[in-house]
Amino acid sequence: MAYTNFGVNDASSVKSWARELSIAARDTLEIAPLIGEHENAIIHLKTETQKSPGDRIRFSLLSRLSGDGFSEGEAALGNAEAMSLFTDDILINELGNTVAPPADSTIDHQRIIHDLRGKAKMLLGLWFGDRMAKWFFNQVCGYTPETRAKYFGFNAPTAPTSTRQVWAGTAANDQSLTSSDTFTLDLLLKARERAVVGESKIRPLRLKGGQDVYVCYLHDYQVRTLKSNFSTGQWGDIQKAAMQGGQVEKNPIFKGALGMYDNIVLRRSQDVTQGVNASTGAAVSTVRRAVLLGAQACCMAFGQNNGPTKYRWTEELDDHGRKLEVGGWSIAGRPAPSSPT
Repeated sequence: MAYTNFGVNDASSVKSWARELSIAARDTLEIAPLIGEHENAIIHLKTETQKSPGDRIRFSLLSRLSGDGFSEGEAALGNAEAMSLFTDDILINELGNTVAPPADSTIDHQRIIHDLRGKAKMLLGLWFGDRMAKWFFNQVCGYTPETRAKYFGFNAPTAPTSTRQVWAGTAANDQSLTSSDTFTLDLLLKARERAVVGESKIRPLRLKGGQDVYVCYLHDYQVRTLKSNFSTGQWGDIQKAAMQGGQVEKNPIFKGALGMYDNIVLRRSQDVTQGVNASTGAAVSTVRRAVLLGAQACCMAFGQNNGPTKYRWTEELDDHGRKLEVGGWSIAGRPAPSSPT
C-alpha cells in the first residue's frame, strides 16, 4: 500500500507550517487587539507595500484647524486658513530567525519523543510576538537608547517632546524621579488633560456608540504599585466597580485590560520601556515610561505576501539530510507618527 507523505522541503508541507507559524505568532502577540486597517485604530496598519513593490510608505497627517471662523460682515474669501500637513515614512525590511532541530533521519531524533519541528514552530511564533511588542513599545515610548534597527522596526524612535510628558511629584525629567515618585492614578488624569487640552492634542479612539477612550500601557512594576494603593480615589476604590456597558465585550481593546479610569483603558506589558536621561540620552533603569495612546498612535507596514498574521516558513537540509534548519521570516517595519510642529 502506498502512503502520501509530505516531507521536509515539500511545497505543501512548507505552506502548512507557514500557516501554523502565523497562528502561533498571532496568539502570542499581546498588542494584536490594537491593530486595524483604519485611522481609528491605535496601530494603523498601512497596506500599500503588501499590495505592490517598494520598501517605503510615505503618508500624510493633518493637524486640527485653529482659526476663529467667520461671522456677519467678515470676508471669508482670501482669508482661508492654511492646512497644517506633515508627513512620515515607514521603511520596511526583512526580519527572521532560524532554529536547528534534529533531522528526522538522525540518531538524535530517534532518541527523543518530542516533535522538535513543532516545538521550533512554537518558539518562532513566540519570538515574532516578542519582537513585534519590542518594536511597538520602543516607538511609542520614544526609547532612543535602543540603536539596533532589528529592535525598533527599522525606523529610529523619536524622543517625545516636553509637551507630551508628565512626571510624578516635582520631577521635570526621567532622571530626577526618585523611589518616592511612584505611579498613581493622578498621573493618568494629568496625561489625559495634556492629551485633551494641551498644545499637541491627541485624538482619542472612538468606539461604536460614540464613546471616546484612550489606552494606557503600564509596566508590571507600575501595576503592582497601583494595586497596592488603597488610598481614597486610588486603585482599591475604583476597582470596587467593574467596567460596565456593552463596549467592554464588543471592542478588542478591552481584552485583557486591567480596568478603565476616566475613559482610559488600562493595559499592562513588561515591554514598557525604561526612562531616558534627558541630558545624556542613556537609559534610566529605575524608571518606566507608561504611555497614553490615542488613535493612530503608531503605524506599521508589511511587504508583499507578509502581514501581522502571515509569515514565511523555510526548511533547509544539509550534510546528506542529517542537519535541519527551519526558519520564520517577515518583511515589516514600524514607526510612530511624527508630532506636528
